[in-house]
This record gives sequence, C-alpha cells and structure tokens, in this order.
Amino acid sequence: MSSDPDLLFDGPKNARQTIALAHGAGAGMDTPFLTSFAHGLALSGFRIARFEFPYMAGYRNSGKRRPPDSQAVLRQTWLRVVELLGRKGLVIGGKSMGGRLASMVADEAGVEALVCLGYPFHPVGKPQQLRVDHLRDLKTRTVILQGERDPFGNRDEVSHYPLSSAIRIHWFEDGDHSFKPRVKSGRTEEENWDAAIAAIARFLGSGRVEA
Repeated sequence: MSSDPDLLFDGPKNARQTIALAHGAGAGMDTPFLTSFAHGLALSGFRIARFEFPYMAGYRNSGKRRPPDSQAVLRQTWLRVVELLGRKGLVIGGKSMGGRLASMVADEAGVEALVCLGYPFHPVGKPQQLRVDHLRDLKTRTVILQGERDPFGNRDEVSHYPLSSAIRIHWFEDGDHSFKPRVKSGRTEEENWDAAIAAIARFLGSGRVEA
C-alpha cells in the first residue's frame, strides 16, 4: 500500500479498549449506521477508530467508484491498522465485509476481541456459498450482531452452521442486514441499533452477551 489508512477517532483517548471499525463493501466509514455505532460506543466509554480500505478512500478522493480491493489488500490494510493502533486492548470488527475481513485476521493479529455488525455468511440468494470455514476454529473472543431476517444469513440458517465456541451471536428482532425491522414488528431501526451498542458494551465488559 502506498500510504497508511486515515483513522477517524471518537471517544476518550485514555479508554481501556479501542474498537477499530471497517466499513461494508458498498459504502464508507461515515454512513449513518457506522456513525451511530461509533458515537454510541464512544458514549459508552470506548475509543473508536474508523478507517477505509484503499478502494473506498480512492473513491472519496476521486469520485470514481471501484470494486473492493483484493482480499490480500484488504487483509494487509487490516493488519496495518492493528499495527498503527497496537493490539493491547484492541477490538476489531465492522460492518458486513469489514467485519468479515477482521474475522480473517483476528487470530493472526492477536487482538483482544472481534465485533461483527451483520456478518455476510453467504451471498444474497446463494446460501450454499458459505463463508464460514475460518469461523470453525476461530480463537478470538467474538460477538456477531445479526438481524433475524438478514438475507446474508438469517436466524434459521445460521443455527445450523458449525461455528467456534469462541463466537456468540446476538439476534435483533425482525432485523435485516443493518438491523432494520419492518414496521409491523413494532420496533424501530434506532431501537435495534441502541440494543446492539448495549450488547457490545456488555460483551466487552463481561465476555458474553445475553440472549
């Protein structure tokens, strides 16, 4: 990579834990979703560091869209972010693809924990193309926040996957890939976001998430 990724910080500089968050495949680090999580977790006492992969940073600078970088570049970017922040007290994760790539480097990087916000267990409409092989033996303490009707892996599908005992999954009622419920559920997207932020804080404080 030609330069280090720019880091956008929220929360106290002296926090015991820093949470590094990467974006999903199609949008950057300043979406309402990631911004809400960054601000909410910062208010819970965590230091948050957001960043963008090279292809997304390039789009921000040029206005020209590109597909995501190769997996090798995505991994290298994550490992460089860990190096910049230091692994002590570091939690990594992110939205969809960003969380998936974090899960692929977490053990190698030796971070404290992993937080995935809507894990893409399979492409939409292709449940046979699973992305779980590396999750079978994952050793890093992990929480996956997932909507019950996520098209990338809903509650019924995920219940059959062979996942590591280090992984906890916290489900959000009627939520989609961004935890947004349907109107008929009686819940709002913001309520599920707030519940997810609280679940992450509990997980990182106690090592487990309540069902």
